[in-house]
Amino acid sequence: MRRALIALSAALLTATAVAGPANAQLGGSMGRQGSQTQQQQSRGNSAEEAQEQRRRAPRIAPLSRRANAGPCPYVKILYDAARYVEMRDNQPRLANVGFTGEIEGISADCEYREGDPIQLDMQMLFSLGRGQAAAGQQHTYRYWIAVTERNRAILAKTYFDVPVTFDASGLAQVREERSITIPRASEEVSGGNFEVLVGFDVTPEMAAFNRSGSRFRIQPGAPAATASTAQ
Repeated sequence: MRRALIALSAALLTATAVAGPANAQLGGSMGRQGSQTQQQQSRGNSAEEAQEQRRRAPRIAPLSRRANAGPCPYVKILYDAARYVEMRDNQPRLANVGFTGEIEGISADCEYREGDPIQLDMQMLFSLGRGQAAAGQQHTYRYWIAVTERNRAILAKTYFDVPVTFDASGLAQVREERSITIPRASEEVSGGNFEVLVGFDVTPEMAAFNRSGSRFRIQPGAPAATASTAQ
């Protein structure tokens, strides 16, 4: 098995993307309506329930599950690279914050049978911001997707750009959809042997700031700015 996995070190990621401004997707229904009289009597409660449903709605709708020859690769956000925070002179003050970003969530599903490669579909939600020290209204964020032999060596790593134009709000949300292909050395190699990591392309100083747990948090649920993304 070890030799079979090492043979994957030359594996290449092939990706296609469809990206655009993201909208939170509501999960579940708002409940069946009763009679007109019941609607009038429960109008107040229904409004409260609707607000609660919207508050608890998932940031990204889960992808549909497909039957496979084995488990899917484990997909996660690397903590050290989950956020992107530019700071002038590396001084952690609000007035020094430039462009910021956070990977808010990932949804993934895969498909493979017999000796076929693994086809992994992913959706990622990015919340992006423009701080007081940011220069200009436009910025290109870079992130990466890496396939690893689980808890071991990196087999392949690919970078992607997300150019964004901020409006007056200084906030934007962008959803990226990627499909990657992971070759398998044999039918005995399942998706459980792989781990897929996602993160921003950050500097060592940014990674250290993320590890410290400090944060200048982007306001959740704010109106999305106009975002132009890589096609």
